[in-house]
Amino acid sequence: MIAKILSRTILAMSFTVVSVAALAAPKIGSPAPDFTLLDSNGKSQQLSKYRGKTVVLEWFNKGCPFVQKHYESSNMQALQKKYVDQGIVWFSIASSAIGKEGYESPSDTNKTRAEWRVANTANLLDAKGEVGRLYQARTTPHMFVIDPKGTLVYNGAIDSIPSAEKEDLAKSENYIASALDLVRAGKPVKVASTKPYGCSVKY
Repeated sequence: MIAKILSRTILAMSFTVVSVAALAAPKIGSPAPDFTLLDSNGKSQQLSKYRGKTVVLEWFNKGCPFVQKHYESSNMQALQKKYVDQGIVWFSIASSAIGKEGYESPSDTNKTRAEWRVANTANLLDAKGEVGRLYQARTTPHMFVIDPKGTLVYNGAIDSIPSAEKEDLAKSENYIASALDLVRAGKPVKVASTKPYGCSVKY
């Protein structure tokens, strides 16, 4: 009897492992997975409603030194403002679980937005990590660009130097700026996939 119970438990665990492993990362050139999340003001934001616009997804964790590098230097806000002013939708997504580094309540998030003068479209709250896992977001920041047709055209790092040092910003190639400029010009993204760097997402 005990042997049967153990066998069933192991079998159930094996199916669990398979189901998790079967989650494939979204592919460049394929439709970006749709999702709906609440933003820090309680508004529902559905990705597919922005079809016809270019969308940036930026995984965010205020406590991460790599995120701080881009915000404390105002590099991220400058990018956000430049492209949001051009009509691009920019979502910063927090997938940190409750009680883990990077988790913020809606009011905390709005306080961060004010303090850091965030210039994106909205901060989205993903405390259950469902959207983070859907996109297999690994780091903060981890960046994705979706073109007006809803196709994923970039997945990876924000720039070419994986450090937390502000001094490296001027020497780096910004992959997001390059991708957005090419999409805006109707041209294919030359560097469509890179290795993201930063702190691990705190699921």
